[in-house]
Amino acid sequence: MQLRFTPEEEAFRTELREYFTTVIPEDIRRRNEAGETIYPDDVVTTTKLLNKAGYAVPHWPVADGGQDWTPVQHHIWREEMALNFVPDLLPFNAGMVGPVIAHFGTQEQKDTFLPKTADLDIWWCQGFSEPEAGSDLASLKTRAVRDGDEYVINGQKTWTTLGQFADWIFCLVRTDPDAKKQAGISFVLFPMDTPGVELRPIKLIDGSYEVNEVFFNDVRIPVTSLVGEENDGWTIAKFLLGNERSGIARVGWTKTKLARAKKLAAQVRAPGGGVMLDDPLFAARLAGLENELLALEMVQLRVVAASSDGKPNPASSVLKLRGSQLQQEALELLADLAGADSLPVAPADDPEAELAGLLSPDWAAHTVPEYLNYRKVTIYGGSSEVQRQIIDKAVLGL
Repeated sequence: MQLRFTPEEEAFRTELREYFTTVIPEDIRRRNEAGETIYPDDVVTTTKLLNKAGYAVPHWPVADGGQDWTPVQHHIWREEMALNFVPDLLPFNAGMVGPVIAHFGTQEQKDTFLPKTADLDIWWCQGFSEPEAGSDLASLKTRAVRDGDEYVINGQKTWTTLGQFADWIFCLVRTDPDAKKQAGISFVLFPMDTPGVELRPIKLIDGSYEVNEVFFNDVRIPVTSLVGEENDGWTIAKFLLGNERSGIARVGWTKTKLARAKKLAAQVRAPGGGVMLDDPLFAARLAGLENELLALEMVQLRVVAASSDGKPNPASSVLKLRGSQLQQEALELLADLAGADSLPVAPADDPEAELAGLLSPDWAAHTVPEYLNYRKVTIYGGSSEVQRQIIDKAVLGL
């Protein structure tokens, strides 16, 4: 295995870093570093600037605005985005519905949606999970009944992330209730302001409003909203989920969190005197996480190198499993470093709680809400239990 990047790859990294640090506004990147990204404005601004240089959707087909990059270049792009605190691209646009339309859509759908999806002129949300169809997505019950040139949709979706900002939704619906559950599903697109669509917020454990319930009551959409063939939605869903899981280990993101922990540990006073970085137990814990992350990065580079033939690598499940765990462990480390300062008596953004911002440093006040929010990463994109089953069968052959 070649453990060094080529001079050409290093030059590519330098090119990306220069663009990210000179073109993406400093205030946006600093807000993202502090966990204070402004939605939707910062994401829209960033995406348009990235798209102007061809950096927004490089993994799309070249004919649809993508780049003819190697797998290693894609790896470098993801890492430099994270290391330079460029806000994440909206995954529903760049990683999910865009590739689906490019692969399965009609030419009219490509012409209508792909440019606006790449430039974030359309903000998409995902209508997949339902109250009784989460991990077992094929059990979904939302119905779409054909009525002439229209479908009439009734049902409910849940955990619809950032749906409050969405212009359109891509949605799995059941079009043949008599077929076996995977065979009777279709993939449709329609605006969120269509009559009969109702959005209700879900407040999360960290106090944020990030996800929603969406209800459909006799929602009428044209048959031309269908992507691919009727009842072929499960094939499209599997294609989409494969794209969703790419880069999900977020090694670069975790690197930034551990670097922040090391910097802060050199400043935070230890209970017995000195600073936390000199505490042998804390230092050992930090070093252990750094070593674990380095090992994961080596696995990621092996997967990247092996994917040059275009075939999926089941070892990517190792990346998802351990990558999501390390994200959580890095945030737990930061919360422990903050100690009592991680628990202010009121939300730091509550205008009526005048003392809230005085009780803890800003970085410390953010640690527990972020830690709680990131309990989700071992669930979405295929839960840890699912990844272990894949590793069991496809990697270990047990």
